[in-house]
Amino acid sequence: MVTSQAEALAAVWPDARPAATLDEALSDPAIGLVVIATPNTLHAPQALAALDAGKAVVIDKPFALDLAEARAVADRAETLGLLLSIFHNRRWDADFLALQAELAGGRLGPVQTFESHFDRFRPEVRDRWRERDEPGGGIWHDLGPHLIDQALVLFGRPLGVTCDLALLREGGRAIDWAHAVLRYADKRVILHADMTTAAPDIRFAVHGARASWIKSGLDVQEDQLKAGLPVGGPGWGVDPAPAVRVDGASGARERVAGPPGDYRAFYDAVAAALTDGAPNPVPPGEALAVMEVLEAGIDSDRGRAEVEL
Repeated sequence: MVTSQAEALAAVWPDARPAATLDEALSDPAIGLVVIATPNTLHAPQALAALDAGKAVVIDKPFALDLAEARAVADRAETLGLLLSIFHNRRWDADFLALQAELAGGRLGPVQTFESHFDRFRPEVRDRWRERDEPGGGIWHDLGPHLIDQALVLFGRPLGVTCDLALLREGGRAIDWAHAVLRYADKRVILHADMTTAAPDIRFAVHGARASWIKSGLDVQEDQLKAGLPVGGPGWGVDPAPAVRVDGASGARERVAGPPGDYRAFYDAVAAALTDGAPNPVPPGEALAVMEVLEAGIDSDRGRAEVEL
């Protein structure tokens, strides 16, 4: 692990081998996979360096700062014949897995309106790169890729994107409010993220021709990690607030439990891709599609109009 805090690393993972710089890690022949979880401005240059060193690469979202930069990384990986995967981990959230199962079951009927939120209450502006006025900063680059990726997994590429980005917190320096509408021929997909909502009651609101599916609360894995709970232990990834299905004809409500979330599934799939030739869990093409919508949202906000894809 590349870190300037070798002692802190040893206290948590005594068997881990620290490296002072990325170049030191890339020169180690024992390292076959490099995971890039650095500020967004570093994703593309560090990924290119790792690929040029002959390493497979996993990049945290967003893939890169813009679509052109992301394509350059994807092209390099393809030319070198190396695995490149993007850590769109929210595909393995408990609520998203439950939603996929619900849609597969067909009880909602054809989806007509899909609403996905990442709403948080963080009124104090913190001095960190995500909240600074710099490339890759702001909530659209931070949470937008999660929202977009899940929508594309479910419904594919939209016809157009309309997006409104705003800075609402006093003293804020980066976008902290984002609202996008993805236009499909038969549905509308609403994506929203902000840092100003004290009542983040809706995570998903999915309205079909026969029923609705409503989910509150975020996946618990991130909080479980912060609390130091053993990964994969009892209760890991289990949703404490299952969704509710509301029947359109009768109004009857039914709680709908789903499977637990498990981000380890992504890395299990990466390992299988590297050792057994199994499919890449998030191939570059899928992440490029996310970047296309992310960039279209920025263009839409700038032009105050829909951007067709």
